[in-house]
Amino acid sequence: MTRARSFDTIVVGAGSAGCVLANRLSADPDRSVLLVEAGGKDRNPLFRLPMLMGRLFHSGIYNWRYHTEPVPDLGGRSLYWPRGKVLGGSSTINGMVYVRGNRHDYDRWAQMGLAGWSYDEVLPAFRRSEGHVQRGDAYHGTGGELTVCRARGDNPLFDTFLEAGRQAGWPVNDDFNGAEQEGFGRYDFTIRRGKRCSTSTAFLRPVRHRRNLAIATDCLVRRVVVDGSRATGIEVAQGAETRTIRAQREVILCGGTVNTPQILMLSGIGPADELKRHGIPVIHELPGVGRNLQDHVDCVIAYTCTQPITLYRNLRADRLTGSVIAGMLFGRGIATTFPYEAGAFLKTRTEMVSPDIQVHFMPALEATANLHIPNPFKKAPVEETHGFSLRVGPIVPESRGWIGLRSADPAAPALIQPNYLQDEADRRTTIAGIRMVREVIAQPAFDAVRGRELAPGEAVRSDEELTAWLRANAVTTFHPVGTCRMGTDPMAVVDARLKVHGIEGLRVADASVMPVITSGNTNAAAIMIGEKAAAFIRETAPPSPPAGS
Repeated sequence: MTRARSFDTIVVGAGSAGCVLANRLSADPDRSVLLVEAGGKDRNPLFRLPMLMGRLFHSGIYNWRYHTEPVPDLGGRSLYWPRGKVLGGSSTINGMVYVRGNRHDYDRWAQMGLAGWSYDEVLPAFRRSEGHVQRGDAYHGTGGELTVCRARGDNPLFDTFLEAGRQAGWPVNDDFNGAEQEGFGRYDFTIRRGKRCSTSTAFLRPVRHRRNLAIATDCLVRRVVVDGSRATGIEVAQGAETRTIRAQREVILCGGTVNTPQILMLSGIGPADELKRHGIPVIHELPGVGRNLQDHVDCVIAYTCTQPITLYRNLRADRLTGSVIAGMLFGRGIATTFPYEAGAFLKTRTEMVSPDIQVHFMPALEATANLHIPNPFKKAPVEETHGFSLRVGPIVPESRGWIGLRSADPAAPALIQPNYLQDEADRRTTIAGIRMVREVIAQPAFDAVRGRELAPGEAVRSDEELTAWLRANAVTTFHPVGTCRMGTDPMAVVDARLKVHGIEGLRVADASVMPVITSGNTNAAAIMIGEKAAAFIRETAPPSPPAGS
């Protein structure tokens, strides 16, 4: 750990927003910046290859490995919640899908009284970060640090899926981050020359040697130090040592949707009853801390494939080893792709202004569908080995959960209750999505490859049957947001400039500030929030996109 006792600005959490802030703020040579991360450095070569994302999600080394409390509307099941515990945070272990949401998401934030957060006002921040290697128009930047590219996979089932969507009457959309979100298409990814481009890779690594930037890893923040009504530093633990580091200007919490509200509550900022229950003195009561938890829940629909053209053929150990070597050395091959490359954003009702369903398509069977994944070395009929999967779920969920304290021990994991499918509207929307996906798979484009439906199963048809299946099988898409939301009402935690209500010198800049979840994967939006926070702190609008964008 750095031995300095004081910095101008302390950034807590080196995740998607924290790495952006460390980069942007340390660009000012007159500002000293400390970036504090509870996890370690991102040196493991497995981080680089996109196809190995599944291993990282289940690794306990770079991962908080959280689990929810039993979820009532999922039959009391507890779900696994991986969150990155490493430089780059969850961007170092996620699926790398680059989706911003749509115009209506951000215009809705602005209509809630959050000045500066309309779509037209956040678009420059998205473009500032983005270095797209293929797209260059009013919606995309080409000179930013974060490399973004089109999907790289060439499996023929991706085109089959898009054609089936067209046959079902949906538009084909070349760019989910462009003028319109609705339709069938392929996702963009944060991949650079076949390797993962995390926020650590993009924003931190190029500037880590700046003299005014210090990075402390394996360093757990126990609490924010508050003197009167002002945040003046943080108390940290590294190994057996506990010490206080002062912030002359600001402390910025970028710990994410779970850790940021936990740190606030451990610091005496939050719901009074929750703090008193754990013997924590109430420094400032903010009842909204930990509330308003939102996440995307979905389900996996799976089919057998009658032709040997799925990713299953690439899963034999000898072939996969060769792909890993090719990916590491040359940045090419199946290991440099992410399997869920195609997808769709759909409206369950034509009168809606924006999609309410997201679909991910993979030319393989997914283990989370509770299916038997066959042994690639065992000879078996095609339909017993090959299949394809679709994830489908609502992207504007109505259900709300919460984050609470398990104890006053900073090392104890927080309580997580997402309340998935608690609101009946989420159940209805998901069932509508299942039926829409079934209609797509029934199109002529799939006739040559469509086998039997494995999940939910052809016999599961009625609302009651599908609801029961959802309760037993629905899973998270790992997009938690909202637990320190922006706003002006009594339950808001931060204002439109991300300052914590009632505490000077303290901001929050991560996905927890979202008042309403964005439509789709949330990592791009978290990076944008980091850009906006840096601009607020430096008292400027987001810089214009770099030359060439």
